[in-house]
Amino acid sequence: MPLLEPKPQALRPSGRRTESPDTVPDRVPDRLADGTPQPLRGELTALLGAEKVLWKVSDLVRYASDASPYRFVPQVVVVAEDIDDVSAVLSYAHGKGREVVFRAAGTSLNGQAQGEDILVDVRRHWAGVEVLDGGARARIRPGTTVARANAALARHGRVLGPDPASALACTIGGVVANNASGMTAGTTRNSYRTVASLTFVLPSGTVVDTSDPRADDDLAHAEPRLCAGLLALKAEIEADPELTARIRAKYTIKNTNGYRLDAFLDGSTPVEILRGLMVGSQGTFGFLSEVVFDTLPLERLLSTALLFFPTLPAAAAAVPLFNEAGALAVELIDGNTLRASVSVAGVPADWAALPKETAALLVEFRAADEAGREAYEEAAALVLAGLDLVAPVASVTNAFTRDAEAIAGYWKARKAFVTAVGGSRPAGTTLITEDFAVPPPRLAEACEALLALQETHGFDAAVAGHAAHGNLHFLLAFDAAEPSDVERYAAFMADFCHLTVERFDGSLKAEHATGRNIAPFLELEWGPRATELMWRTKQLIDPDGVLAPRIVLDRDPRAHLRGLKTIPKVERIADPCIECGFCEPTCPSRDLTTTPRQRIVLRREMMRQGAGSPVQDALLDAYGYDAVDTCAGDSTCALDCPVGIDTGALMKHFRHLRHSPREERAAALTARHFKAVEASARLAVAAARALGDRVGDRALARVTGLARRAVRPDLVPEWLPEIPGAAARALPRTRRVGASAVYYPACVNRIFGEPEGHRGPSLPQAVVALATRAGKPVWIPEDVRGTCCATIWHSKGYELGNAVMANRIVEAAWGWTAGGTLPLVVDASSCTLGIAREVVPYLTADNRELHAALTVVDSVVWAADELLPELTVLRRARSAVLHPTCSLRHLGDEARLRAVAEACAEEVVVPDDAGCCVFAGDRGMLHQELTGAATAREAAEVTGRHFDAHLSANRMCEIGMERATGRAYVSVLLELERATRPGPCGAPEPRTGRR
Repeated sequence: MPLLEPKPQALRPSGRRTESPDTVPDRVPDRLADGTPQPLRGELTALLGAEKVLWKVSDLVRYASDASPYRFVPQVVVVAEDIDDVSAVLSYAHGKGREVVFRAAGTSLNGQAQGEDILVDVRRHWAGVEVLDGGARARIRPGTTVARANAALARHGRVLGPDPASALACTIGGVVANNASGMTAGTTRNSYRTVASLTFVLPSGTVVDTSDPRADDDLAHAEPRLCAGLLALKAEIEADPELTARIRAKYTIKNTNGYRLDAFLDGSTPVEILRGLMVGSQGTFGFLSEVVFDTLPLERLLSTALLFFPTLPAAAAAVPLFNEAGALAVELIDGNTLRASVSVAGVPADWAALPKETAALLVEFRAADEAGREAYEEAAALVLAGLDLVAPVASVTNAFTRDAEAIAGYWKARKAFVTAVGGSRPAGTTLITEDFAVPPPRLAEACEALLALQETHGFDAAVAGHAAHGNLHFLLAFDAAEPSDVERYAAFMADFCHLTVERFDGSLKAEHATGRNIAPFLELEWGPRATELMWRTKQLIDPDGVLAPRIVLDRDPRAHLRGLKTIPKVERIADPCIECGFCEPTCPSRDLTTTPRQRIVLRREMMRQGAGSPVQDALLDAYGYDAVDTCAGDSTCALDCPVGIDTGALMKHFRHLRHSPREERAAALTARHFKAVEASARLAVAAARALGDRVGDRALARVTGLARRAVRPDLVPEWLPEIPGAAARALPRTRRVGASAVYYPACVNRIFGEPEGHRGPSLPQAVVALATRAGKPVWIPEDVRGTCCATIWHSKGYELGNAVMANRIVEAAWGWTAGGTLPLVVDASSCTLGIAREVVPYLTADNRELHAALTVVDSVVWAADELLPELTVLRRARSAVLHPTCSLRHLGDEARLRAVAEACAEEVVVPDDAGCCVFAGDRGMLHQELTGAATAREAAEVTGRHFDAHLSANRMCEIGMERATGRAYVSVLLELERATRPGPCGAPEPRTGRR
């Protein structure tokens, strides 16, 4: 055991439950403490390989939750890599009488991604987009997020039809399987209408590509019974005019409840019928391995308004007017949602004071050209003239705008509906998200009826929706651990379903698909004849009931009350989490260990367990590496979480809890004597680089490997071949007199030099040269050595050391900048973020006042704003690939980084899969497997073509990306210096990193 191995007990919850397990209905039972039982675990491992079978109880728990109010613990999780794996699992399930559920993003709101037996992860290895026919079509794999697919299509001026609010996180497989639509899709732009072809695996293992001209012949040969049955059902439906008319009528409004019976009317062959049935089948008919979409034009010219009304019915009454004017999106938002969304960055704070009765419409027109936009704005002005709008708070304008930032803010508030309102729910309550549709002309009446029903049952619900299509969403919060509260929810649901069907002839699920909470009410909406046809269709396609039982069809009238998820209280920073999964696509460890949502899910299960629980012990044993050690700590999860939950900060807190008092004192000692530590580190890097060149990098890696095993892997860095030599001992000479800014070379740039083979100035020399060249000289203080942004201690959770250095750097910066008179320019983006924001909680009261007077600017931002206008670009690279850093994203300065890069290169490419490289802290040097997993997709894009320059804005990120790609990354400021250097200067030579 390593000398300083942290003890799992340090993270044992102090406020864990002590009640009887019977009072925690969804507590994981003790029998699962050892994970997947035999022989299931052994048989699947033998079939697929150990790396594809997740069996620990921590694996089962983290996959047990999704964005829904349900929680079912699988017996095992399979990470499928290809169709062969999927077919093998299905064959195994048939032979053993087991059940299979497919899970991609886990953003479904009705439990479609949960199973109680074999759960198959089809996200990790299933991403990819191929743009076809100049963007007219796109072939997309099921683990690809909608946002990622649209990023690839945007370059061609195209976009997908479905546009769910969860586009950042939800994946194509789930969007098609649920026929999810979104803000603008309605009934004409959804998956059913825009999917050109599908490739899928039937429960039998048969693979069907609906675009193959021979698909029907092949299917008839492989599945004759299925083909005959589908055609017989088609004939039966078409022979019943009343049923046919009813089916057509049901899809005149948005409807995803049950199976798409109109597929029997729209398809003429078995393959065509299956293509339609697969859309919205919720994983119960087969696995979608590939989707080809017909795309739509991306209309980039927008005119948008957020209009405020005195009541919800008043807002609903205005919807038809904007529909007639040609609005593409008309979104309804009630007062509860508006007030709760102030927790979202960028939403006006005074919305918190809006009257409860207030409602708003987010109206957007989109046009392909300026003439079209102007015509829309004229039509909108006529509508506005006849409305009685209100302005209850100062930020309300009730006017259309073209400003991109304002429009983005409106949409951010709207898209945060579930998470912002859910995040403000009472602690310990479960969140239910329902959506339904009524004929659009009856929207105002439906709003009034819904509000009255909520009041009757004691729910203060939030309401929003795609009003243009008669589609409303509402939220209910209740305590799933309290039987009386569950019964209150049950009573509400019964009344709500009868109201929607009997009074409005509406759809009980407009776009979220049936799922577990509406399955018992399917027959209420469709009637016994159509419901029977759905049961027969399921029996025909999946006769053994292998795939996703009880998710669409369930005869138990109380099925929606089974498996409800309790929400135990956890640490304050994470407690608002509703497990929506928006944080997952940006998480660097998502393909290695756990995601932010899963870290919180695991913590909640620890809270459910009683004293002496073997499940809690097993979770704690795994949590150290799976959750704490392999968290990058980059906190980009907080940027994508609509309520700003910073799971990275929580993991740093847990690192602190694992430290002994002796470790904390030692860390503080290094901070107090950092000048000596810095000098030693520079000498050590120089010596190690020289030794590595002499004896080889492998020998050094073995030495550090032994040290890591002896001390602790989370303390001793690994030697990596990409680690450069030491920086120059002396910094450039500068003068204080006449300086326009104070230049702070970060300690990483005082310790590490440039990549092997770099010819030209160091980064500090380049910054000084650029400043002089632009007529804005900088001054480097003589006493910068021994100071740091404190990130070294902050990232590891060493609070004493963090406080020592945080206060030192602020006091020093105050003096260097003459009390904040000059800006402090920092040449590493993570250090800029550290000094500008992250040090603040650790400052004394006096130093917080000093900090408030400082202007801390990243060197890239300073170059873009202050230097570029004064510089003459003399030469440009043909192409450059850019790695934006997490810190610049936190600071909101990515556009400045791109602006500087575009000054240096004719073509600048930011990879669609660019994300955190895990190196700006120290995780990449402590756990290189984390960097490998985090950068794999970005690296594939970078190495897939030639670039003349590889650029970023942080030395450690550059080392990390060299590690990932084998290409030598440098600061964009080095390239700017070369581009503006007077005299002859050759084009940059693409450099290959160490290997």
